[in-house]
Amino acid sequence: MRRLITLAFVLLAIAVQAQDTVRYTLKECVDIAYQNNLRVKRSLYSIESSNINLTQAKAAFLPTLNLSGSSSNNYGRAVNPVTNQFVDRNSGALGVNGQANLTLFNGLRIQNTYKQSKMDVEAANEDLQKTKNDIALSVINNFINVIFNQELLSNSRYQLNSSKQQLDRIKRQVAAGALPKANELNQDAQVANNEVNYINQENALNLSILQLKQAMQVVASAPIKVVIPELSPEDLMLDKNAEAIYQIAAKSMPELKSANIRVESANLALKASKGNFYPRLTLSYGAQSNYSSLNNGPRFQSDGTLALSPTQYVVGGAGGQAVFGYTPNLVQTSEKYTQFDQLNDNLFRALTFSLNIPIFNGLQTRTSVQRSVVNKEIAAITVKETENTLRQSIETAFNDALSASKTYNSTLKQVSAQEEAYRMNKQRFENGASPYVEYQVSENDFFRSKSDLARAKYNFIFRKKLLDFYEGKPLEF
Repeated sequence: MRRLITLAFVLLAIAVQAQDTVRYTLKECVDIAYQNNLRVKRSLYSIESSNINLTQAKAAFLPTLNLSGSSSNNYGRAVNPVTNQFVDRNSGALGVNGQANLTLFNGLRIQNTYKQSKMDVEAANEDLQKTKNDIALSVINNFINVIFNQELLSNSRYQLNSSKQQLDRIKRQVAAGALPKANELNQDAQVANNEVNYINQENALNLSILQLKQAMQVVASAPIKVVIPELSPEDLMLDKNAEAIYQIAAKSMPELKSANIRVESANLALKASKGNFYPRLTLSYGAQSNYSSLNNGPRFQSDGTLALSPTQYVVGGAGGQAVFGYTPNLVQTSEKYTQFDQLNDNLFRALTFSLNIPIFNGLQTRTSVQRSVVNKEIAAITVKETENTLRQSIETAFNDALSASKTYNSTLKQVSAQEEAYRMNKQRFENGASPYVEYQVSENDFFRSKSDLARAKYNFIFRKKLLDFYEGKPLEF
């Protein structure tokens, strides 16, 4: 009963562990890598930054508006801000000011800067897609390595089990006196060698799983198993040459799109910098008013008539002479001249057109234009470099796929021949018609050719998928 309970707990633990291990398809692995990769997050922030710059470029078409105000307490002799006369008593003053400006023309700098910002957003989006493509290629490479190592592990497990069964058969034959003891020792060594090979393949599989986890940016302790898709190299045909694939890739690869967009962006930056050579026309509207506590007394307003009264005194000799003139006749309208009334009465507005003609500014405009020209040429060189890199990558990938296809087909024939030779030698050895060494050599050759076939198979599949990627096809099985 105790053993049954222990066995039940063991089986339960195995079941729980199996449930915790999640099986992922290639697409799910790629999506997880997109979510976790910091390069993708950095590219997303780059897009956000470009959108912020675009918003700022749009806002440059709008007028600017600024409001300001001031409040002061004056002690002793001061100037009445309303009458501009000196007074000799303490007072308080309040001033408000508003200013709006609209650029009517500045050499099309605003328009070109806006277009450049739109181009930068497009380029940032293409850079994000390039980053995703790089991550997807890394994930698919590691994903295929996991499947490849799983197949090698299965092959080595089959070889180990086969050699163990053969060892049991040889032991029985040695005990019966049908075979010499040397055959048993040799087969025992072969089993040990196959056990080492199995452990090595198991380690290789664990390493490839770890590399896949690292490509997905998940912790090494996360339990992961991959879903093995249906992979048939016979269905992967090389139906296009390298030049045809390049012509397709040149229209779809994001790195080339980004490089061409940045050339247009550099050209717009050049036009914007040349705008500094042109005059700048600005429309401004301003309004201001003030209040002084010196005028807090009764409020007077003109009744529309004029009264004859002395306007000034001319001092001369022993007395003074009054100079008379007509001044508005003031009538009291209220007991107190309030802040709101003063601000309303003292309101001043002005509409201004300003023309600024650049003549000399320390060569700042000229050097800015020269830098823009250099940046445009660098962007053009980047396009050419990207084209060359893309063409060379496609040519290399096509050559590798072609070589992998030939290797796979030849290895397929080799496995078929080695399997038949192994079957015949095994049968002859078991019937005592063939020496052990010949059987052992044929067995090793057969399993080695199976490993070579697995390697050639997945190498060809990855190379063909890489060509499909350059043709704009989705990276999935």
